[in-house]
Amino acid sequence: MVAQPVETKPVVLQTPASMRERREDPRIRLAQLARLHDEAARTATLANLLGRTPQAMTVLSLSALALATLSFGAMPTAPIAVWIALMAAGIVAIWRAYARAIEAPFELFALKTFSSDLAAVLFYTGFAWAAGAFLVLPVQVSPLGITLFAAVPAGLVAVLLRARVPALFFLAPVVGLSTLATLIRPLGGVSATGTVVLACAAVAGLSYWFERTSAAVPAPPLAGLAAH
Repeated sequence: MVAQPVETKPVVLQTPASMRERREDPRIRLAQLARLHDEAARTATLANLLGRTPQAMTVLSLSALALATLSFGAMPTAPIAVWIALMAAGIVAIWRAYARAIEAPFELFALKTFSSDLAAVLFYTGFAWAAGAFLVLPVQVSPLGITLFAAVPAGLVAVLLRARVPALFFLAPVVGLSTLATLIRPLGGVSATGTVVLACAAVAGLSYWFERTSAAVPAPPLAGLAAH
């Protein structure tokens, strides 16, 4: 059996002159500019999210204190204290994520990590807030009351953060547990279930709208040029 000769392709060595010409190619320069522009835009968006986080944290803290104050006398002290502890844990977790990220507020990797951590922490905080439908709200609450309980804090988070993903991570457990409370306890009766769902759906749309309107100035057509 005769071995077939193996075809080999000549190895083309790039000379310094050819490498310099490649670096100076306008298409490559445009691609590099487009990538840098995208990274800068992403960094600016996440840095703005980081800067708005203390406002959302403050609003959630004040809302929890206000609701707990209003519930004293109408509900036993023990469940209110448990709910305050759950909310305090969420607020502290938000603060810790913020404190870590603020040490490097313009590093893209640190900002991406913060965005992921914030979404996870807000998911827990949404559960903690919605637990108030079982621990804090009295049974006599009206459909309007349970709707405001679910929609107002979620709406404030959406308005203050102006970022759809973290807002939806907070909203999802809020609408889930709140509607469950209207059916199990029940709070406000069955009619409250539909109003809570509709109000929270409006908040979801609001979060998307605020993210779009607060976005950075549209990028010039560098990304399109880089693709050619």
